[in-house]
Amino acid sequence: MEKKRKRKQQVKRDGEPKPKSVRAGSTRTDNVKDPFPSHARPTPQECEAVRDTLLALHGIPPELAKYRKLPPSDEPVQLQPPEPVLDGLVRTVLSQNTTEANSQKAFASLKSSFPSWEQVLWAESKDVENAIRCGGLAPTKASCIKNVLRCLRERRGELCLEYLRDLSVDEVKAELSLFKGIGPKTVACVLMFNLQQDDFPVDTHIFEIAKTMGWVPAVANRNKSYLHLNQRVPNELKFDLNCLLYTHGKLCHQCSGKKGNKQGKKCDDNSCPLLNYDKDSVEL
Repeated sequence: MEKKRKRKQQVKRDGEPKPKSVRAGSTRTDNVKDPFPSHARPTPQECEAVRDTLLALHGIPPELAKYRKLPPSDEPVQLQPPEPVLDGLVRTVLSQNTTEANSQKAFASLKSSFPSWEQVLWAESKDVENAIRCGGLAPTKASCIKNVLRCLRERRGELCLEYLRDLSVDEVKAELSLFKGIGPKTVACVLMFNLQQDDFPVDTHIFEIAKTMGWVPAVANRNKSYLHLNQRVPNELKFDLNCLLYTHGKLCHQCSGKKGNKQGKKCDDNSCPLLNYDKDSVEL
């Protein structure tokens, strides 16, 4: 009997989570474990080279450039008021599994039908679904949006997410993960675009390109790719590189694996700088 008790106690101790190590001075998210620690790519040099190549090819799209973090300057800059964080979260929810054009139409229709989030909260689900139907998956997205608003009302007493601006990346992730239907990619988009934090969302385009270039192992899924790339991509390159890979993925059918993409001109071996990218090389 005594041996059994000791064995049981040992199992409990072994099952306890180990303390997470933190590297002093690191600029990456250190309290999240890299699922592929032995996969030493991309290197900072690779990230910078791909950023520069795609920047010369595409530039940062205006609809994304407005979210870009401005460098410190002594010159006064006329800035537009930032988009409310709640608006950004809803935009991102509506962008799931649809085109950018359709998600923008859905958001505009939602705001036109319900000028305030209070009205969305108290509206019939069917009415909200009808307002966003052009974005696809209307029942699922309407349910998610109404759930976020309901939880905000219950937990905070107001329909506002501006308090997230004062939180750390990990605190924002913990807060947003409390809302049903809000996954890692949505959280990462809110962090990067609306909160101007250093994060690296991984959508289908970026996932496919990362696999093509060997930046993640062949066995990686999107969630593990997100964890790995956030460790490997330098913070100062995350916004530009993310926007450029996303843009390139939409325009280039071959390197992103999206053969049926109609949004841009199909790249060939001579026009796409990433198609002949050597997975075993650190140079373009």
